[in-house]
Amino acid sequence: MPEERAESCRFIFSQQGFYKTPGLNAKELEVIKRDDRLDAIAQHIVYHFPRRGFRGKGMVISVDKFTTVKMYDKVSFYWKEEIKKLNKQISLTSNEDEKLRLKDIVDYMRKVEMAVVISEDADEEKKFAAEGLSIKPHRERMNRVDENGFDIEDNFKDPDNPLQLVFVCAMWLTGFDAPSVSTLYLDKPMKGHTLMQTIARANRVYGNKQCGLIIDYLDVFKYLKRALADYAASDSNDVPVKDIAKLLSQLNESIEMTCKFCFAHGVDLKAVVDENDVFRNLSLFEDYANTIVGNDDVKNEFSVLANTVDNLYESLRPDIFKMDFNPIFKEAILYLKGIIDGKIRPEKIESAQAKINELLDQSVITSADARRYTINESGKELDLSKIDVDELREQFKKLRNKNLAISDLRELIEEKLKKMLRWNVTRTQFAERFRNIVDEYNAGGSRNDDFYEKLLELMEQLFKEEQRHIKEELTEEELEIFDLLCKEHLTQEEEKKVKLAAKELYNTLISKKKDLFVVGWQNDPQPKERVKSEIVTVLNTFLPESYDREVFLHKSSIVFNHIVDQAMTGYNWVA
Repeated sequence: MPEERAESCRFIFSQQGFYKTPGLNAKELEVIKRDDRLDAIAQHIVYHFPRRGFRGKGMVISVDKFTTVKMYDKVSFYWKEEIKKLNKQISLTSNEDEKLRLKDIVDYMRKVEMAVVISEDADEEKKFAAEGLSIKPHRERMNRVDENGFDIEDNFKDPDNPLQLVFVCAMWLTGFDAPSVSTLYLDKPMKGHTLMQTIARANRVYGNKQCGLIIDYLDVFKYLKRALADYAASDSNDVPVKDIAKLLSQLNESIEMTCKFCFAHGVDLKAVVDENDVFRNLSLFEDYANTIVGNDDVKNEFSVLANTVDNLYESLRPDIFKMDFNPIFKEAILYLKGIIDGKIRPEKIESAQAKINELLDQSVITSADARRYTINESGKELDLSKIDVDELREQFKKLRNKNLAISDLRELIEEKLKKMLRWNVTRTQFAERFRNIVDEYNAGGSRNDDFYEKLLELMEQLFKEEQRHIKEELTEEELEIFDLLCKEHLTQEEEKKVKLAAKELYNTLISKKKDLFVVGWQNDPQPKERVKSEIVTVLNTFLPESYDREVFLHKSSIVFNHIVDQAMTGYNWVA
């Protein structure tokens, strides 16, 4: 979008919009619906939406149904044009970083789906046709239910669904909750309760989203204080929105606060910041990271401060690129955070780190969205059997920055525990042991060498646990059911029967999955009762006689409730 067109659309909480509202007369409404004006807004939306910091869902709010469909058509047209333009820029640029940035925008734009959401009228096809518009494909999309039984509202509320941008004029502005909505493009006169409810569509905290973004094309926000007076029970002057200039001020304050905190703990970011090269001394950054991770309280507080800087910066994108902002300290803070989080490793690191990477047999991904222990070629999770614990133990003795090595190992174990617990909920004793080791270290009960040794011992135990299903001649899924069914003092023969019960139950549930696990079964009493009955029948057939009525009912309930819980979280046993 050309610079002059971008400037023609007033940004967030603007003091001057395209036209003054509400209480529009016919002439004012005509101005708002002018084609050239709608074109300018559509181009701004196309430029802005894929370049935001937090790419949550978005809503374009127009003055009436016809304009809503017009805006969809215009945005769709300019969306395709923008992709063509970006592809051309990609082919012409020789800068690899710029290519990656542009490709990221294009990849995102290709995935985005849009839809119109408006209420249905009698003879609406004729009415829209008279305006040179077609409502039929939009109505079909609004009425469509996908293969999982989800409608358009479910799709939009699902943060992972490609339906990212909707065009509305009245529907979904009140009584509608989708926490991942982060951006509203407001081009409709509003005041009072409706204005407050509309703001609420974007104000939910969700994931990395700390605040919503509202692009006000009509200077609607001058009515906000009046709406607050009507809507709130007090005379509070606190306004739940901030002008973009105030957000910039908050970002600068957060950066200054973070730098002061670091300096108080022996980390002088000014010493590594240079106007020509922010990261001229990478080894010093590693030393700083080693200092911060040496104390969990310091590490956690730094993380909060750095996340605040990151979130505020992301909230200001893409507008911040046109502002008077020097990113040098922001980059230093986030680079340091990347090292601490294990997402970045400086180029000039000790040979031990390279050896560890070799032992892990992995490719390190340094993007902001990747974890350090991801294997990017095969997509498989890390195999603990490939780690030579004795080699790690020897390398640790030679390291200068031992806190970083400890932090890396802690992160590895945390990630591994999460995966192993997801496979088998009975493994909580390993998580408890890990927490006890960390708590003892934080309380000063063990030194670095002892702490690292205990972590290595725990990792060896995790490896043995990871291989236990092979020893028991069960799959991971069967092992979990077996562990849930086990009780104390089983004879060898009884244990065999419990294993057989676990195998038969898992295979029965899998073979009858289509009949038992219908859409939404976990929320419907009748399908739930069928699943429970199947579990009871199989277990009654195969569990040993030593499982008396009380134990049998207890174990049956444990397995049933676990399967329901997995379905509730969408992890397993869903249609």
